[in-house]
Order: sequence, then structure tokens, then C-alpha cells
Amino acid sequence: MSENVYKIIELTGTSQASIEDAIQNALTRASKSVRNLRWFQVVETRGDIGGEGKVMHWQVTLKAGFKLEE
Repeated sequence: MSENVYKIIELTGTSQASIEDAIQNALTRASKSVRNLRWFQVVETRGDIGGEGKVMHWQVTLKAGFKLEE
């Protein structure tokens, strides 16, 4: 049985559509340059308010862990 070691990075994804899209945007972009992404944890959710009190943009900050290679 091997012991795994993980590194944690912090990402902030944005979306005009939803919180879920903001998370997916961050993870999709990170996966282009970071190998072995394994998990994420949402640590903060923010939004930009436009005219008439409507949500214009979502910002979600998350921690993502990836397995270090041997």
C-alpha cells in the first residue's frame, strides 16, 4: 500500500451563469496545467451586483488538491 501526498492550490473561478459554472471553469482551466487533480473544497462565494439588484457575476474561491508524483 503506497502513501499518497497531496499539494493544495487556491483557485478563483468566475461565471455569469452560476456558482457551479464558476467552479467548473476554475477546475477545467487548472487541469490544463496541473496533473492529478483529485478533490476541491469551496472556501468562499462572492457575487457582483448590477443594476436593479441582479447578480451579474459569480466568483467562487476554492482549494484544489492534487497528488504529487513519485
